[in-house]
Amino acid sequence: MKLTEKDKAFLETLRKLMESKDLRVELKLDKPSRMVLRGNYGEKVYKAFRMTRQGVRWRFWRLFNNIYVSAFETILFIEKVLGTELREHAIRISKERYALHQEAISFQSADALLKGEEGRQRDAEGERPGGGK
Repeated sequence: MKLTEKDKAFLETLRKLMESKDLRVELKLDKPSRMVLRGNYGEKVYKAFRMTRQGVRWRFWRLFNNIYVSAFETILFIEKVLGTELREHAIRISKERYALHQEAISFQSADALLKGEEGRQRDAEGERPGGGK
């Protein structure tokens, strides 16, 4: 399962709130155990996430107890069947893919900046998009 842009923004905000000690992640020992988000869900958290308290809990549950834990379940199953010999290959490939993805994001940002600069130059020269003056 892939992370969305909203998921990535949520994780960045969560990291900031965890560093400032406003929120923390704890392990709840049930069968099965699960991660829970603890801390003050006050106005600061509401403003930071720009979602309801229930929305914060839902996205946390989805990311940590669904996606994150499921990824490890998949790895454990594959390694139980095939062994751990392929782990280093998988780690290397995932790091390469991550780096390529970061490059693509960087390239897209640079491309957007260039397009924005071209538009400003056209406006300064009195041209309109489509070639008219």
